[in-house]
Amino acid sequence: MHRMASDTAEKPHRIRNISELAKLAGVSAGTVSRALAGKDLVNRETRERIQALAREHGFRPNQMASRLRTGQTGVIGVVIPLGHEQKQHISDPFFMTLLGHLADELTEGGYELMLSRVIPAQKVDWLERIVDSGMLDGVLMIGQSNQIETIERIAEIYRPLVVWGTWREGQKHCVVGTDSFAGGRLAARHLIARGCRRLAFFGDTRGLEIEQRLDGARAEAAESGTGAVIEAYPTHLSAQEMSDQIASDLTQMDPAVDGIFAASDVIAMATLRLLHETGRKVPGDIALVGFDDLPLATQTVPQLTTIHQDIAGGARAMVASLMRRIAGEDVPSTVMAPELIVRESA
Repeated sequence: MHRMASDTAEKPHRIRNISELAKLAGVSAGTVSRALAGKDLVNRETRERIQALAREHGFRPNQMASRLRTGQTGVIGVVIPLGHEQKQHISDPFFMTLLGHLADELTEGGYELMLSRVIPAQKVDWLERIVDSGMLDGVLMIGQSNQIETIERIAEIYRPLVVWGTWREGQKHCVVGTDSFAGGRLAARHLIARGCRRLAFFGDTRGLEIEQRLDGARAEAAESGTGAVIEAYPTHLSAQEMSDQIASDLTQMDPAVDGIFAASDVIAMATLRLLHETGRKVPGDIALVGFDDLPLATQTVPQLTTIHQDIAGGARAMVASLMRRIAGEDVPSTVMAPELIVRESA
């Protein structure tokens, strides 16, 4: 039986390193390195011949070695610190929404992403370990949690760090985030305008953003001249405990409560389900306002009235600020204006 010619033809042997390719091309290893990087220091004919040989022999430069030579890793760390709610998961809809937008921005910019979910209580020097690892060109952090002092300390010595969170006067670290105080005002203003006077706030104020949302709502109620009052109920952010906590709070709270401001859409959605299960109508018996305007907010019945924060725009701003900081610029924080989105729940 005769074999076809294509079966008997020898395949080019695979080249394993730059030295082997240089020997085959009859040039120095430095010339090969510059040619593969597309440098104009190598004339066009030689550059194209070396690149063709590399393709023919299946040679791909060692990316890690190249990155070590340039002093860049091409990797950005995305860190989620869980200081005040250790049981919260990355699968939380807010985390996933922001993380998705960050991943899109980074990969389109040619960067790889390294994700870390950190429990600060387990490692006091958690942030030092991350920024000193030598594996990252910069760090994006989703949330400040209760780790403001740690973030501030590292921001003094590590420039390429940008955090999603709340800005305060005199703050050293660069943040991108929504004005949560103003958002709290908008939520309370809308509920009060609907005639609500006994308000409940569901949220864990150990996190700075949530604390600001409650402070804004309380300021609005105090200045409304209507006698409206707000009672706060600490609410777990972990999915396992959130529903039980809200169910207990709904049972214990004043029956006269006619409006609820939830610190997140996730909390609002859990509250909406539990109100339905106990026979209370939204917004007929209790009006409900969330915070975030996640895509899921339009999938509830009734659809969720909420405070919109531009998560996609915030992700773009975080990556843009980080790139400028990597380049050595002193980039200021970005504070985005919230927007009330009125739907059916209030």
